[in-house]
Amino acid sequence: MTGKMQAAIIDGRAVSASVRERIKAEVSGMETKPGLAVIIVGNDPASAVYVRNKKRGCEEVGFNSWVYELPENTTEDELLSLIDRLNVEKDVHGILVQLPLPRHIDESHITERIVPEKDVDAFHSINVGKILKGEAALLPCTPAGIMELLRYYDIKISGARCVVVGRSNIVGKPMAILLLAADGTVTVCHSKTKELASVTKEADILVSAVGKAKFITADMVKPGAVIIDVGMNRDENGKLCGDVDFGSVSAIASYITPVPGGVGPMTISMLLQNTLTAAKNIIQTN
Repeated sequence: MTGKMQAAIIDGRAVSASVRERIKAEVSGMETKPGLAVIIVGNDPASAVYVRNKKRGCEEVGFNSWVYELPENTTEDELLSLIDRLNVEKDVHGILVQLPLPRHIDESHITERIVPEKDVDAFHSINVGKILKGEAALLPCTPAGIMELLRYYDIKISGARCVVVGRSNIVGKPMAILLLAADGTVTVCHSKTKELASVTKEADILVSAVGKAKFITADMVKPGAVIIDVGMNRDENGKLCGDVDFGSVSAIASYITPVPGGVGPMTISMLLQNTLTAAKNIIQTN
């Protein structure tokens, strides 16, 4: 009798470090350093951690960075006028507004106000349209990070059955588009999908972005599948975990991303990549 298969771990920290080394090397030869402006409104503790990590990432690769910490009661107009100012600021090549925003501010008004060439989250309608057409210079950070992981581990997407669980604008939808652009055959599942397990079981590459702890179990996975876990949840003991039941699924998958240390580290590295791309494009056109 053969022993159980044990999935190879997709190490997001190692891949992220290699992306940052590549960016750092390119920046060291640039006359104008890329600049990223990050805006945070209110005092959400998780957002504060993300912003700190973004600032640290900028320092690591040699970018200029500015953090604008605005109080919870900042009005939408005040935030829009700050964005207007940064849109024309020559040293700023990327603008990012940390989400979620306080309830009284309309997120779509904010994301649409950032000029598309500085929209390093790739949330602006123009950038979303370009992603759909395969013409985007800036890609959504988490899906772009996942594509980088698949490339790094030489996982073939062309012709593969790809299933994305979750249809958010930030991860699910753009993830499906990027896999499709790489010639994957893509199915998107969501809360209204019938017989979910029968669909996920067909996946050669399964991406879960639903935000439910240990939602994907071994009986939902095809043996030998590649499992990408975008979830960031807490289990019953308060321990950080993903959407995938790592213990059981890693026994049958061929590759799997851990949580933490899988997709997470890639998101900020791809934000840095977007900022570098934006800077090069802006410098070139000026």
